[in-house]
Amino acid sequence: MHLNISLFLILAGIWFLLSAMTDPLLLSLGALSSALVVWIAHRMDIVDHEGHPIHFNPWRLLHFWVVLIGKIVQSNIEVIKLVFHPQMPISPTLTRVTATQETELGKVIYANSITLTPGTISLEVDDTSIDVHCLCRDYGDDLHKGELDRHVSRIETGRDHPVAETED
Repeated sequence: MHLNISLFLILAGIWFLLSAMTDPLLLSLGALSSALVVWIAHRMDIVDHEGHPIHFNPWRLLHFWVVLIGKIVQSNIEVIKLVFHPQMPISPTLTRVTATQETELGKVIYANSITLTPGTISLEVDDTSIDVHCLCRDYGDDLHKGELDRHVSRIETGRDHPVAETED
């Protein structure tokens, strides 16, 4: 029941922020629309903890976004250096990194974060690992250090997970 209530509050809050209207008719239509969406979602039995974003700590999520944007900028600079280097010293590598996230949503966030950083692409996700294609071997070595993995685990559970070394 608390998931339905929090979903309603999130939807109604978004409606209020996007409309920025104080007209009682618009506010009541927004509340009615939000309630209708929650009722339909409840009847379809699709409101669950896994797909519900409220369990993420907003401060950890904000910190994760800052870290991810920093990694994207850093990777962009590294890829630009590689492309403009006279010998173009790329060494394409396929590697497997450990995914310590406990939920499917956490693993998807981690795999998408890897793909968002230039020079790496997530190819396949399974229960405990992610296959990644790296433009250079150094990029795979950076992933094996597990910094990005720890940040995703931290927003998911609030604690760090130890990173186990994996084979290339």
